[in-house]
Amino acid sequence: MFNLIEKHRKTVMIGIFVLVIPPFAFFGIDSYFQKGGSGDAVATIGDYRVSQGEFSLALRERQEMLQRMSGGRVDPEMLDSTELRFSVVDNLVQQRLLMDRAVRTGMVITDRQVQDIVGSVEAFRENGKFSYARYEELLRGQGMTPPIFEQRMRQDLLVDHVTSGYISSAFVSRAEAAMLQRISDQQREISHFVLSADRFVPQVKLEADAAKKYYDSHQDEFRVPEQVRIEFVSLSADNLLAQMQPTAAEVRKAYDDNINRFAVKEARQASHILITADASPEAKKKARARADELYAQLKKNPRDFAALAKQHSQDPGSATNGGDLGFFERGAMVKPFDDAVFSMKAGEISAPVESEFGYHIIRLTAVRGGKGRTFEEARPEIELELKKQLAGRKFAELAEAFSNTLFEQSDSLKAAADLIKAAPQKSGWIARNSVDTSMPGNQKLLQAVFSDDVLKNKRNTEAIEVAPRVLVGARIAEHKPSAVQPFDQVSGALQKKLVLQQASQLAAQEGRAKLEALKQGKDAQVAWSAPLLAGRGDPKGIPGEVLRQAFKTDISKLPAYAGTEAPGGGYTLVRISKVQEATEGAKDKQNTIAQTLRQVAGQAELAAYLASLKQKTEVKLRKDLIEKK
Repeated sequence: MFNLIEKHRKTVMIGIFVLVIPPFAFFGIDSYFQKGGSGDAVATIGDYRVSQGEFSLALRERQEMLQRMSGGRVDPEMLDSTELRFSVVDNLVQQRLLMDRAVRTGMVITDRQVQDIVGSVEAFRENGKFSYARYEELLRGQGMTPPIFEQRMRQDLLVDHVTSGYISSAFVSRAEAAMLQRISDQQREISHFVLSADRFVPQVKLEADAAKKYYDSHQDEFRVPEQVRIEFVSLSADNLLAQMQPTAAEVRKAYDDNINRFAVKEARQASHILITADASPEAKKKARARADELYAQLKKNPRDFAALAKQHSQDPGSATNGGDLGFFERGAMVKPFDDAVFSMKAGEISAPVESEFGYHIIRLTAVRGGKGRTFEEARPEIELELKKQLAGRKFAELAEAFSNTLFEQSDSLKAAADLIKAAPQKSGWIARNSVDTSMPGNQKLLQAVFSDDVLKNKRNTEAIEVAPRVLVGARIAEHKPSAVQPFDQVSGALQKKLVLQQASQLAAQEGRAKLEALKQGKDAQVAWSAPLLAGRGDPKGIPGEVLRQAFKTDISKLPAYAGTEAPGGGYTLVRISKVQEATEGAKDKQNTIAQTLRQVAGQAELAAYLASLKQKTEVKLRKDLIEKK
């Protein structure tokens, strides 16, 4: 592509750098726990203390990232799980260890580096230029100031410098990549035969009291857990949206105050003929003369531009396209080229323009954009934003009153429901270890519902945050204690289960006998399926357990045979009649495999390095504070 276009700069993400090392994968976690001490620090790494505030901020950022990645469909219980909390703490520990290492080795991130990166972020620009006001506004929305953001950026860049040295330097030989490719691309001709458990059911003769004996000795299998149905009310910022209506004056003011947001940036399509030149005066003079000569031809015959570009332009990326560079916005090209393009009219051809690359003859092909959305066009978007702001404020106003009402009038949800103008809802039956998906909920809500105060004393729960800006209050509507199902209710299904178990055993017994006969070269009277040539990545419809067994089987002698118990009962015989080795793979595929192996090896080296740092540094974690919700 046209070599004037600047390389994309590294995008800065507002958030803490997250390492992709499995938490505590290379060392024992128990040795890092402490029961008390260190004040309110969640963790200590040497002399550094991770405060509860720092941990809470990192946890919230990780939760928001997961919600964005899942489109808001992530399970709320997962967002506050113990595993996620420990993962966040371990990332903070890793960051501190790596940052300390970077500082000790003399790594420095200069002010100019930080300024360059901040200035390159498109979100911080207005009209193509960096806007400090926009910068402050966006950071304020993330609860940060420029100094805090820039300090965190320095830390992230220092950590990145250390980690990239390991991740990018791992070595994988061509032989390893080629071998993995051969294994990956190998194909085997596979047939299979299933001895279904159903075929052996007629042979099963259960004892008359077999089901009753099993029932009496496996009571826990038939125990129904304690269950409740709950009545609940939910205060949600999203549900308040319908009640919000900004005034016409507020909508108009928001449009006027943010007029630049609704502008459509102007983009221009241009073609060029580039005559390159080095820095010597002689080369420049010769290139200019050649450019002037071509420009003179174009003045006489403008329609020849594409043909002359193909023949004479020394920009290999665009010459084959008649010099076409496509559409680009102001600031995408070097300044002399950019200034010329954005001063021309559509269809105009410029005189030679000098840049650091040589001389350009430019034709402006088309202009688009440059106009802003009208007030009426932008109005729906602005109204929705203002509704969300109003709903957020209303939610904050109601949250405390909602919580107080649930507590003060704990014998009913009516007052809390009237306060937020929402009708109470009822759930299905909920066990202690599961939750009805038809209602909002997570582990905190379950714990509250099954607490003595709610279950035995018939009181409301407290207001529980089950998701960001979603509070739920609940009470018990119905309760069923844990009980063992009567034998009469389960006897029929239990009888079938026991019969199928014994039938599966008979099928496996016969299957193993047939397998042994096949391995000895005998006729086992097996009606094989049609043979299919399949690979690990191309199963051709062969069941997964059959394919896995086929590629685990020794193929030193063909045909080769194997067997495996079928997941639903019965036994499956597998035959491999032919092996087709992969041909020499394309270089690009081997390169992809090698790159993947390098990344895996680099991550392993980084993880090992982190483990060594943790052994050299005293790391203590407060399990009670990490798990506290």
